[in-house]
Amino acid sequence: MSTDPVYPTFPSCFVCGSENPVGLHVPFTPAPDGTARAEYTARAEHVGWPDRIHGGIMFTLMDEALAWALCYMGLRGVTARAETRFREPVRVGERLVVTARVLKRERRIVRARAELRVVASDGEGPLVAELDATMFVSDVGRAEDP
Repeated sequence: MSTDPVYPTFPSCFVCGSENPVGLHVPFTPAPDGTARAEYTARAEHVGWPDRIHGGIMFTLMDEALAWALCYMGLRGVTARAETRFREPVRVGERLVVTARVLKRERRIVRARAELRVVASDGEGPLVAELDATMFVSDVGRAEDP
């Protein structure tokens, strides 16, 4: 019998859903420290300015990572407030890693942080965007659980 935790799936989710025909199809995994992590290669259909990924896609990846960081703690929540800083543009074809972690929990309020980095040949590359958020813990999504 396996002791590995079983995490829910959300097949129709725009970011992580495997069955959403127009979705990003970005699977998240937990790191040993509870951090949520995923990789995404910037696609041409997600541009804003020519050859630059739209900031909304970058924000969406980080927001999703926050939700998974909560999920890996056994919680569900929604973003109540987010402050984003875009540091560098991301070009089509660049491989990105998005991570998120919970910083502090006080009852139903969680402070969390997400980062988006370019993957460098020697590992973790430059920080291109960051998001500091206040999450509200709720029962959102529970009816969809397997």
